[in-house]
Amino acid sequence: MKAIWDEALSAIRSRVTGENFATYFAPLRFVSTVGDEVQLEVADPFFRDWVKLHYQDLLNEAVSQTAGQPMRVVLAIRELTVEPRPAPAPELEPEDSIEAMPRVVTVSEAPRHDEGSSFFPLNPHYTFDTYVVGPNNEMACAACSSVARQPGRAFNPLFIYGGTGLGKTHLLQAVAHRILAQDPGARVVYVSAEEFTNQVIKSISRQRMDAFRERFRGNCDVLLVDDVHVLSGKERTQEEFFYTFNALHAAQKQIILTSDKTPQEIQHLEERLRSRFNWGLITDVKAPQFETRVAILQRKAERDGIHLPDEVAFYLARLVHANVRELEGALTRLAAYASFHHRALTVAYAKEALKDVLDSRARTLTIDTILKMVAEHYDLKVADLRGSRRQRSVAHPRSVAMYLCRKHTQSSYPQIGRGFGGKDHSTVLAACRKIDLAMTEDAGLRGDIESIERKFPL
Repeated sequence: MKAIWDEALSAIRSRVTGENFATYFAPLRFVSTVGDEVQLEVADPFFRDWVKLHYQDLLNEAVSQTAGQPMRVVLAIRELTVEPRPAPAPELEPEDSIEAMPRVVTVSEAPRHDEGSSFFPLNPHYTFDTYVVGPNNEMACAACSSVARQPGRAFNPLFIYGGTGLGKTHLLQAVAHRILAQDPGARVVYVSAEEFTNQVIKSISRQRMDAFRERFRGNCDVLLVDDVHVLSGKERTQEEFFYTFNALHAAQKQIILTSDKTPQEIQHLEERLRSRFNWGLITDVKAPQFETRVAILQRKAERDGIHLPDEVAFYLARLVHANVRELEGALTRLAAYASFHHRALTVAYAKEALKDVLDSRARTLTIDTILKMVAEHYDLKVADLRGSRRQRSVAHPRSVAMYLCRKHTQSSYPQIGRGFGGKDHSTVLAACRKIDLAMTEDAGLRGDIESIERKFPL
């Protein structure tokens, strides 16, 4: 009966993006078929609830068509055995230790905080309590929360991708805070891929690779690596990271990686590493929706003691779309300017103080820019999108481009129409409504739009 599920899985693969398939369907494990139920296992209740909420109908439809009769999918939690935690490796002697890493958090079984320690404190604000959750990041946050409660058991590795400034580093450090709160003796290593590379180079030049490997493999329970796409093209570093990954994964040590690209999109990455990045759960953080952006601003204003009127929060949330860091920076800058000039925070003052932000955005993300990126994504010419051909292979990408122009620029419907070769404003309006409605049902369309948006200049 497993053949029914395998065939259904093949059908699902053709209906969703490669990223969604790898993230939500590949991890599902067939258990049995009982009556009209296909029973599958997942690793974690968060993952189960997410799949049920977003893909239950698709799963039921696929197995029913394959079986030739009405069937439904039932998701159960996989039972995991807990391996005894090995005794900590002995600490290195001072002469064998490598240089302290400024971007690394290491916590030994008896952490020290004196000047000679390699301990570097995490950002105290980067916790789950301060992380604003919305539809754009709820899966990534739920996965991180699950991993923090049971490191090495649920999703290993956990790979989080998304554009710059969307909160990936916040989530990494939130995991570290939660794990250390539960187990102060946990050995957590947090490092950027750039610093990992630097340490490989220094250790090779000083002939101290044994100490390097002991730190990252022998004295590590949880490895958190930021911006893993930076490993692109660095052959020796990739080799060391490959063996580090293998050693930790085999010992059931948790690995979490962040990147601005999916594993498939990272160029000049060894296939054996790309394969391992796909072993666990791949999830993304997207640009926050308007309501989430407002909540982020309100949370920051409360934390920093800034009186933020609702209308100003709404204005800032409309001004900055794609970058949480830029959004918070705009509020910090506005509050500083208002305090220095003894001005009240109003929409009029925000427009005056942040005029260069508006000018910069107008220069970087235009109708022409979006047309070029959509044309590239769908392997078309810009002239095709501006033309009048009505074949779906052109009309659909044209509608996507119009939707993105309306979402990410300050252009009106008539202005967008003129940018598309003189289309009527009603044509643009209809296209935007069509795409907006279809995104709630079409996972493939959502994947296309998210892929294009990740390449937008910030």
